[in-house]
Amino acid sequence: MRTALTDLVGVRHPVVQTGMGWVAGPRLVSATANAGALGILASATMTVPELRAAVREVRSRTGAPFGVNLRADAGDAAERVRIVIEERVRVASFALAPSRELIARLKDAGVLVIPSVGARRHAEKVAAWGADAVLVQGGEGGGHTGEVATTVLLPQVVDAVDIPVIAAGGFHDGRGLVAALALGASGVAMGTRFLLTSDSTVPDQVKERYLAASVRDVTVTTKVDGLPHRMLRTDLVTALERSGRPAALLRAVRHAGAFRKRSGLRWSQLVRDGLALRRGKELSWSQVLLAANTPMMLRAAMVEGRPDLGVMASGQVAGVIEDLPSCAELVERIMAEAGATLGRLPVAPAGVAAPPERSGRRC
Repeated sequence: MRTALTDLVGVRHPVVQTGMGWVAGPRLVSATANAGALGILASATMTVPELRAAVREVRSRTGAPFGVNLRADAGDAAERVRIVIEERVRVASFALAPSRELIARLKDAGVLVIPSVGARRHAEKVAAWGADAVLVQGGEGGGHTGEVATTVLLPQVVDAVDIPVIAAGGFHDGRGLVAALALGASGVAMGTRFLLTSDSTVPDQVKERYLAASVRDVTVTTKVDGLPHRMLRTDLVTALERSGRPAALLRAVRHAGAFRKRSGLRWSQLVRDGLALRRGKELSWSQVLLAANTPMMLRAAMVEGRPDLGVMASGQVAGVIEDLPSCAELVERIMAEAGATLGRLPVAPAGVAAPPERSGRRC
């Protein structure tokens, strides 16, 4: 299936595995790339040396294109961008909109820039600054999320920009891919579906918690880091929601200290990143402090296998996923389902012309 996304990036299938912290490491990314989709390496939870090593490990496992997800507001963003350029990574993706200067630097080096957005105006801004494509996530998506459903947000963005649009939030199979293409997207991005594969390094006991979840077991809370965060409902999440503000802030200070030790960052660097986060998302100081909870609480579940001590970011699709295929099996299944779905669609009556194709959205 050829789309504007496959042409742009050079992958065989219009499917993207998102850069999930503690989850999207070299094994998952390389397995995704070898399956013909675009794997995105998560760098925010890596030190700078770990990032370079991870990129080289992915390169040793695959010759296919892949990407690296970066935090545009991180104090060491320039250094991480330098690694992406030096290591000749195909795609740089961003959770927050990168600056015009950062986009220009990457594009001058031949790196494709694909920011993630949650609103039409953000898509318009990064497109005007030269982004090569944009990933738009609706409220169904896992992790930090918005309130607007993908089916409403996606057409808005498609109509607003003339670059390829990748749809995220609520996708897990071939039917969803076809639906996204019908709404004007050039492909779909999935996080939870790739987390629940045999190539994912998430501990088995944590995967079992995801597989056992129903749609109603996926909730949105602000009690982890002060921002709307979609995750599995657990006893810990319920306890966090019942805890008072002093306890929450104390927990955030402990987690900030733990993350500082693991990352090797100085307190001054953490404060600088907090200031950038506050400006970028218009957060209160309490929310900035609470943001320190996210990486360590995710690590407790995704790395240490302790869902009783950590949180499990999740899209709503966790409630309809029932197996753990390999990345190769998953991508092959999605493309087969997409083909079968397209084959079942009614044919346009004779004499009814198809709408003119818009620039950058060939499917």
